[in-house]
Amino acid sequence: MMEISIIDLSKGLDTIWVVLTAAMILLMEGGFALLEAGFVRQKNAVSIIMKVFVDIAFGALVYYAIGFAFMYGKDAGSFMGLSGFLLEGDLSHLQFNISIDTYWLFQSAFVIAVISIVSGAVAERIHFRAYIIYTIFMTGLIYPISGHWI
Repeated sequence: MMEISIIDLSKGLDTIWVVLTAAMILLMEGGFALLEAGFVRQKNAVSIIMKVFVDIAFGALVYYAIGFAFMYGKDAGSFMGLSGFLLEGDLSHLQFNISIDTYWLFQSAFVIAVISIVSGAVAERIHFRAYIIYTIFMTGLIYPISGHWI
């Protein structure tokens, strides 16, 4: 019978916990969609729900491609990170009890929640294309760079 070390058990339990919490945060998106759809006129309900889909799709992809690197990459002049694009490259300075992929999932859930809050604030007040540009800018630059400073 194979023995499981306490370190392996700790890593496994930490991974399960982080994935579950990330799932709970991502499930909030459905609540945001329904809440925001209830606050707008019926003709705009589909548009507001599509904004939540944009948050998830564009937000996660942009944060994966560049946002995570800007936030957690190796420091460049105390301004932003410059390694770890597409979760590749040198991220050796990050010492977690979970994998980088798991940590990215957890952090992407938060970046998606942040942009969803703004989605409700601009409901019926912004063009859809402008909102997509905002989502890309927020998840690729604003949130990651300010997060790197913190």
